[in-house]
Amino acid sequence: MARTQSPVRAAAVAGAVVALAATAAGCGASAGDDRHPDRRAFALHGRTLTVDSDDSALEFVVAESAEAVKVEVTRWFQGHVVVGGNPRVTWAMKDDRLTLRTKCSGMVADCSARHRIVVPRGVAVKVVDRDGSVRADGFKESLGIRTSDGSVRVTNSSGALDLRSVDGSVQALGIGSRRVRAESSDGSVRLELDVVPDLVEARSQDGSLTIGLPHDTYRVTAESGDGSVRVSVPRDPASSHVVSAHANDGSITVRTAN
Repeated sequence: MARTQSPVRAAAVAGAVVALAATAAGCGASAGDDRHPDRRAFALHGRTLTVDSDDSALEFVVAESAEAVKVEVTRWFQGHVVVGGNPRVTWAMKDDRLTLRTKCSGMVADCSARHRIVVPRGVAVKVVDRDGSVRADGFKESLGIRTSDGSVRVTNSSGALDLRSVDGSVQALGIGSRRVRAESSDGSVRLELDVVPDLVEARSQDGSLTIGLPHDTYRVTAESGDGSVRVSVPRDPASSHVVSAHANDGSITVRTAN
């Protein structure tokens, strides 16, 4: 006959699990606490890098040296699993695709990962991050960034931009791009351009839109389902500089940049 666990023992086990969970929650994992990050360089044979990440904050910068030909990655990771398998992170490059994975599962699991990726000059970047913020700085080639749960921030870049977040804000500041697309399903969108663009498309389902543009005339379409619309840049329906801003629930501001 199978032995059944006594109510007292079951309660003790449950209490221990709760106590462990409380301890883990009280000292949540932070990748910033990793004092000995891992580093690795990956060969890249093409002029496009695709990064596929499932659960990590990502930072992209351009290599300082024009002679750099490899993708250099620094990884910070902290993880605690009380009931479950050991947490781990992996990285792998195949062709032009860098895959970053975090394994952190169990009844009481808490993990945090961050990657800093240095990209050779002249390389276009595409990013798919299912859970984590994405930052990029200093790119002259195109950037395509998608994140399901996290903010997107691009600075000091001049390549074409296509930025999207399902749950997080989208910012593009100090931008010299001629073509910019930015979208957030749940978060604000802020674009600050330093050069007159050919096309700007911004969209938000739930959040405000702010677009700062150099002084010129623009063909502007701005519509909000529930929010104010303010357009203060000079408008010309025949202009070749097209700006489209649409918000389902949020205000829209299209102004001349300071």
